[in-house]
Amino acid sequence: MASNRLVYRRRQSYNTRSNKVRIVKTPGGELRYLHIKKKGTAPKCGDCGTKLPGVPALRPREYASISRPKKTVQRAYGGSRCANCVKDRVVRAFLIEEQKIVKKVMKEAEKKKR
Repeated sequence: MASNRLVYRRRQSYNTRSNKVRIVKTPGGELRYLHIKKKGTAPKCGDCGTKLPGVPALRPREYASISRPKKTVQRAYGGSRCANCVKDRVVRAFLIEEQKIVKKVMKEAEKKKR
């Protein structure tokens, strides 16, 4: 009678996070361990920390094997900042520029007054 005792199939012999397994039945009727890969985490926005929509959650090495359009979004700061943070940055930059112009105009008006 065949033994039901299962043995890890890799060198690592401890029940660690990187050594997770599940039991499968082979076509020959044996039970065997199948090693499970770790899940990837979704990339986060660098400003607010929310998950970036449109970019898949993969393990770091797996990003090398997928094409560029699947890694980014068609926008400024595509694969690193979310849309709301980009919008905030654009508005902030615009307001700062407007403030500079107002200062300049005020300075010129003061010069004419004198």
